[in-house]
Amino acid sequence: MVSPHIRRPWARRPLTAAGAAAAVLALLLWWLLPGGGPAPGGQAVFTTGARGGVYERYGELLKEQLGRDLPEVDVTLVPSQGSVQNIERLVSGEASFTIAAADAVAAYVNSGGKDAGRLRACARLYDDYIQLVVPADSPVRAAEDLKGLRVGLGQQRSGVNLIAGRLLKAAGLDPDKDIRPVLQGIDRMPELLLREKLDAFFWSGGLPTGAIEELADATEIRLVPLGDLVPVLHAQEPQTRSYRAALMPSDAYPAVRDGKAVETIAVANLLVTMDGTDAALTEGITRSVINSRDRIGRAVHAAQKVDLRTAIYTHPLPLHRGAERYYRSVKS
Repeated sequence: MVSPHIRRPWARRPLTAAGAAAAVLALLLWWLLPGGGPAPGGQAVFTTGARGGVYERYGELLKEQLGRDLPEVDVTLVPSQGSVQNIERLVSGEASFTIAAADAVAAYVNSGGKDAGRLRACARLYDDYIQLVVPADSPVRAAEDLKGLRVGLGQQRSGVNLIAGRLLKAAGLDPDKDIRPVLQGIDRMPELLLREKLDAFFWSGGLPTGAIEELADATEIRLVPLGDLVPVLHAQEPQTRSYRAALMPSDAYPAVRDGKAVETIAVANLLVTMDGTDAALTEGITRSVINSRDRIGRAVHAAQKVDLRTAIYTHPLPLHRGAERYYRSVKS
């Protein structure tokens, strides 16, 4: 949800490189000069995601960036099952920042979860693409063909588990009765598929996801289209408002047979914290996230989609006051 006080003149007048550098220098001086306030310090616990997933790699690279930008901040990374557990850790106080898919955030807010009203966003990041992976010779051509098969749904407290359940229902399948669910993460599902212990698996992640790249190098796989389920999902709004139709480009996984674009579903990722998180720390981390897009994007291609022009669109969460302060500082 966008603050009514934030305008977006950058959409009309892009910053020049010199202007951007001057803005960053001015903010650093504001921290360092007398009367400008102390530089952010202390600890920040960042709960990331499943091993082998984009959340984990993005968190690792962001920690390196924060080491340069905020040297007085001690950043600790903690792996997790995914978005659902990430939100739980924020609310419980186990973590101070995380990445979470917008649909998982909306589910928590709409269900009246504990302290849901205290959740705040720093930025909209990149989109996750829903990927249904099967062996190349699999008879599965649509989600409805999964009936009776062993299907990886992600770990129980992951965002992929949430969306996989909704997609199966949209395809007319009961996740508890019509398939043989396997609750494993992206660190285990590719191996299980390779060893023929799994017939298919869902994954929700940025493009490309390293674990799927490695699987495609090891064996021939296909990505099953899911675009036909978009109208059914949208009929279930507001619970499914976060989903949009998307095209997975052919070059996302060059090693996948046929190399064709795949119609699927995407959901935005948000950088999330709590309302009580220090404003200066939140402002500094938000700045690093935006400014490190190109550097992180060289290793995590999904991060190339982080954009100052869209970062404030963080529905269903309002912006943290520290993030608001950052966006105001670069609005002219």
